[in-house]
Amino acid sequence: MYFAALLARTEDGWEASDTELDDVETLSDLSDLAREAAAEADAGDDTVLVFIEQEDAWFGVVRVDGEDDPRIYVSDAAAAARSSYGEILLTDELLGKDPDADELDALDLDGTEDGEPEQAADDSDDDTDDGGGQSSEAVPAGPLGDRDILADLGVSEKELLALDGADALSEIADALGAAEVLETVR
Repeated sequence: MYFAALLARTEDGWEASDTELDDVETLSDLSDLAREAAAEADAGDDTVLVFIEQEDAWFGVVRVDGEDDPRIYVSDAAAAARSSYGEILLTDELLGKDPDADELDALDLDGTEDGEPEQAADDSDDDTDDGGGQSSEAVPAGPLGDRDILADLGVSEKELLALDGADALSEIADALGAAEVLETVR
């Protein structure tokens, strides 16, 4: 079960709206959705937060400030990688991958690494696909992204890292002074 909401900061405080992510396939789509919410809410500084959570497994925050690149924080990257919505947030840049690198250069035509016998490749499960399209080796467990994403809004890096999936978004909204508006869309 997923929950997704947009919080747009206006002159009068925060305005929340729930959102469907069915048509969102990329981080760019999500950023466009946030910018549209800012325009609809007449957000004075164009700051919009996108909250996404999957039950108690993980949560993510995307911050869009005007036309700046979105900033992302994910509480547990490995758990998010097993989710279609989490994969939207786990960009190559966030994972530290070079999107221009040719992954085929690292493989032999028989699927084994140079000098590695085929049997070892069959027994190896170090780089298995975890069902989410990302390899388990490429996605670290634990928090990933901009840990200072909410620092100027009253949630320090230490406080953000201390949150678990259970009530994290409610606690963040409470620190922002937006708990009531978030609860109206839950």
